[in-house]
Amino acid sequence: MRSVLLALAALAVLAPPAQAQLFGLGRKRPAPPPTPPSEQIWPYPNPDPQSWWDEKRPDPPEAADPLGDRRVSRGQRLTPIDNGIDPSTYRLWGLTPLQWQLLRGGEFIIEVWVRPARNVRQSIVRVTVREDGKTFVQGRAGLACCDAGIGRRIGFDVEMPEGSAQTFLPLRDLPIWQTPREVQVVRNAQTTDVVCVSGVGYDLTLLTARGARNLHRDCDDVSIGQTADVLETVLKAAMGHDPRFDVLFRNNIDFSQERQAYQEFAAGGGVLKAAPRNRTAPPGQETAPEPPPP
Repeated sequence: MRSVLLALAALAVLAPPAQAQLFGLGRKRPAPPPTPPSEQIWPYPNPDPQSWWDEKRPDPPEAADPLGDRRVSRGQRLTPIDNGIDPSTYRLWGLTPLQWQLLRGGEFIIEVWVRPARNVRQSIVRVTVREDGKTFVQGRAGLACCDAGIGRRIGFDVEMPEGSAQTFLPLRDLPIWQTPREVQVVRNAQTTDVVCVSGVGYDLTLLTARGARNLHRDCDDVSIGQTADVLETVLKAAMGHDPRFDVLFRNNIDFSQERQAYQEFAAGGGVLKAAPRNRTAPPGQETAPEPPPP
């Protein structure tokens, strides 16, 4: 046995490089790749557990919280919000709650929630116009039921090109913000109740330094057409920033049909009157779907 081992060793020494590699000799093994930080076991990067709480965290980018550097001064109050959406719901979506926003002068925020009736794939678009003329758009999308978080949540925070504020300023002063939150369609003194089965519902909120207004429109072309200018402008501003967001709208934001339906309805003497209260739950308060029968 000893003679066999000596013969193999001599053969490896005298063998050409290719044969030496075959025997595992003459080759330096590469060092194993470093473990990614996300997979390293504690302690990383600091052995002191208290540092997790004490170290300063990086501030969010300006586009993620355009009004985040403001503090409420003495005697100043935040604007009450009437859209029924809890701050905790906003935080689940990775958005600063509207209830925490402090606006000045002519600044405003327009927010649109898109809520299909047949699935839980919701979308949110928020446009913020500041007093310095800067405009920001934030988008979120995900599955809003029925777990403790938002499933497959995606989002973006973008500062829009200079001069974009002029696109949204006319929306702030539209008379639709003075209409009821929910409406019923009345034609020839006949009230039409619409039950949203397969359409899409929209929740619109305007927040200014003077107050907040919220509108809910769903399924019916006439009622949606009343808010078509706001929906079309705000949702188009969210296109082109994330293809996963764009695909929800099939890259086509067009409310011309709804706008025409409302114009013809109003020209024919139809009116939209206030609907009974508490007909539609605000975003984040939807009831869970019933379990399938056994």
